[in-house]
Amino acid sequence: MIDIVITGSSGLIGAALSNYFTQSKLNVVNLDLELGHDLENEQFVKDWFAKNPAQSLVNAFAINDHMNSLKEENNFLDTPLENFKKVLNINVTALFSVCRQFIFNNTSGSIVNFSSIYGAVSPDPKLYGKSEKNIAYGVSKAGVIQLSRHLAVHSAPNFRVNSIVLGGIMHQQNSEFISSYSNRVPLGRMANLNDIYGLVEYLISEKSSYCTGAMFTIDGGWTAV
Repeated sequence: MIDIVITGSSGLIGAALSNYFTQSKLNVVNLDLELGHDLENEQFVKDWFAKNPAQSLVNAFAINDHMNSLKEENNFLDTPLENFKKVLNINVTALFSVCRQFIFNNTSGSIVNFSSIYGAVSPDPKLYGKSEKNIAYGVSKAGVIQLSRHLAVHSAPNFRVNSIVLGGIMHQQNSEFISSYSNRVPLGRMANLNDIYGLVEYLISEKSSYCTGAMFTIDGGWTAV
C-alpha cells in the first residue's frame, strides 16, 4: 500500500515534502497537474483513488495569486468573478473531491490539508501595495479549515483530518518584502520549508492518533499579534 499521497507535488511545499518523505524511505506517490493529473476532473479523481489505496493524504495543491498568472493589480472591487470562481474551484471544490475519494476508497487514514494565515486573518495591504492579495485566496483558505473540520467529524473515528495554517515561506521574494514581512512576525523571520516537515510527519503518524479536526498554526506568531 502507498504510505503517502502528496497532491501539488510539483509546487514549492509539495516538492519539498515529497523529497523529505522519500528520503525517509516511505512509499510516496505524487499527484500534480504538471504530471498530467487534473484534480479538477472529478472522474479522474474517482478513478485514481479507486485504484490507489493509501494510508495518508497530504494536500499541497492550490492557486496562490502571488505565485501564478492570476496575480494582477486589482483590488477586491474589480477582481473578475471568473478569477474568484477559479480559485475557489481548485482550492476548495477540488480539495473536497480529493479528500472525499480518499475517504471513500480507504478504510482508515490521515489527511493533512494546507490552509494559510490568510484563511484566519486578512492580508496586510501594506505588504502588497497596488497588487492586492486576491480576496478569493483568503476566502478559499478559510474554507479549507472548515472543510477539514467537517470531514474530521463526519469521517471519524476511522479517519483523522487536520489543517495547517501556514505563514509566508521564504522563496525568491525581494528583500523589501522579506524585511517588511519579517518585521510583523514575532519570531522575526519568514518560514523555511524545513519548519513544516516535523508537523506533517507527526500528523500522518500514530503519534497524533488523538488529533483530528484541529488547526495547527506555523506562522512565527503572525496570527497571535
